Amino acid sequence: MNNPIHRRRFLGSAAALGAGLVAPMPSFAQASETKTTQVEPEGFFTLGQRENHWWLITPDGEPFFTMGVNHIDPASLRYPENLAIWREKYGGSTIRWIKESVAPNLKAWGFNTVGWVQEVTVKQWQHSRAFTVDEYRALDMPYCHLLPFTESHQWEKHTVHYDFRSNDWKEWCDYVARSHCAELSNDPNLIGYFYSDCPTWTHSRPDNEWRGPIFDPERLTTEAGRKDLSELAHSYYKTTHDAIRRYDKHHLLLGDRYEANAPIEMEIVDAAKPFVDVLSFQDFRDPVSHLEEWYRKTGKPVLLADAAGVRGPMKNGFKPNNGTWYAETLSALHKNPGCIGFHLCGAYQRNKARRRGLLDEMENPDTEQVKLMKSANQQISQRMDRHF
Repeated sequence: MNNPIHRRRFLGSAAALGAGLVAPMPSFAQASETKTTQVEPEGFFTLGQRENHWWLITPDGEPFFTMGVNHIDPASLRYPENLAIWREKYGGSTIRWIKESVAPNLKAWGFNTVGWVQEVTVKQWQHSRAFTVDEYRALDMPYCHLLPFTESHQWEKHTVHYDFRSNDWKEWCDYVARSHCAELSNDPNLIGYFYSDCPTWTHSRPDNEWRGPIFDPERLTTEAGRKDLSELAHSYYKTTHDAIRRYDKHHLLLGDRYEANAPIEMEIVDAAKPFVDVLSFQDFRDPVSHLEEWYRKTGKPVLLADAAGVRGPMKNGFKPNNGTWYAETLSALHKNPGCIGFHLCGAYQRNKARRRGLLDEMENPDTEQVKLMKSANQQISQRMDRHF
């Protein structure tokens, strides 16, 4: 399964990749190994290049383009009107629900990854809990996991910013890594770890304007201010990297999930590059162009970690996903030589906060949109099979 000769066949090269730092433009040479932040990547998902394209590389050494669904919350099946389904069909067991509903449906629809399970509970509040290690085992398919190092999400309005230079925050990071990574570190289905979802490094939103951004953007007008941002971001990414690597030598670091339509200072990205393996983005406006731009600007593999076509009209108080938009976006991203995948901002099952999902509250699929997504996923899978 983990034949090193077979594995090396698919690993590409990148110049000057010390500690995961990719050269401004990759060399695209074939058949040489790629350096990531992983200390012991053998037998786990890693990164490589083949045919002038970055790919995830599976534990078996195969190129892999991740096509995932985000936001998978069992509480969406526990409203008064559908609680009987939860109790009678699944025996009140999240494990059974994952095995009998989530995993079979995702695979039947052509998705090959769970991108991020946490879901909107109340708008502008914290998301739902992550899956436990036993729930991920029940899933039995590739997945990504978010580590709650900081709560500076652009959609969250209650939490103050942490001081990334303080000893108590560094102690908190060690706790997060100890409590999450130590359990997940040996799971070959885990692709890697995200950090914050849309952190407000130099921007804010109306709901959290009271706390302001992590770093005052007015200070970016001076060289001293930009230097201070670089040092702050370096402290953040080094601390999170080091905390994870104390407990997990194996998995990829997918970093923050940046909002592509908000300011992202190069000081932040440059500070992240030595300590993460992928640049991850949320983008509901123009993900194809933005991910192309970020790849060309940095040479770093990119991931569309959260996006959906949501500009259509509401139907009966809910907004369906846009399967046509999904298919067009997926195909275009697959052609981006730096893009390793696309995770749909689902959700798996709609709730009354997000108001969209691939299943409704009674487990009826959005047949029209799901059919379009399934066809798009199958086309990418077939394209991968033909090439590799």
